Amino acid sequence: MTSDTRVKMVAGAAELMSRRGVNATSVREVVRHTGTPRGSISHHFPNGKQQLIEDAIVFAGAQVSGPLRHLTSERGAMAGLHAFITLWKKTLERTNYQAGCPILAVAVEEYIGDVSDKNTAGGQATQRRLLDLAQSVFADWQQILFAALKREGLPASRARRLATLIIASVEGTVAMCRAARSAQPLEEVSHELEVLLMGAIKKH
Repeated sequence: MTSDTRVKMVAGAAELMSRRGVNATSVREVVRHTGTPRGSISHHFPNGKQQLIEDAIVFAGAQVSGPLRHLTSERGAMAGLHAFITLWKKTLERTNYQAGCPILAVAVEEYIGDVSDKNTAGGQATQRRLLDLAQSVFADWQQILFAALKREGLPASRARRLATLIIASVEGTVAMCRAARSAQPLEEVSHELEVLLMGAIKKH
């Protein structure tokens, strides 16, 4: 069992979370989905499902923040906005509107412990830990957009508010698209965010 197996399981967990949520992403389902040996869980994730979910949160966040940071640094805030929206649109269309954002799934669910969990601190402590990780991902995405808007000349306070608005708008609209089984809500929000961002940048 190599580190490739571990990465495969973390990525598989993140994908299942995006489709089914956190609690429905069981250790058994991850093993089945990724085609990995059952013993891989205890080997790579000695603390059980909780550890796997934590790593999946970090992995899913990095899958967005890496490209977003690079693109905003190279091409600016508008390119970053387009990339962020395009990523979720492609995810929705590729999965026939069955997958959304795994980080949002963590934020809205209350974690139910798994028999594989080795953490004895209790449910509330685990819930706080998962929410803290989800918040750190959202904050990272906001920080990337905030920095890009600052480079465009916007005041820090406005840049921070706009970065928050972008993340909140897109995350919420992804959920609407899943319910509607259509990308139309995201297209409409995308248009308005572009108009808002262009206007803010031109003023500075």
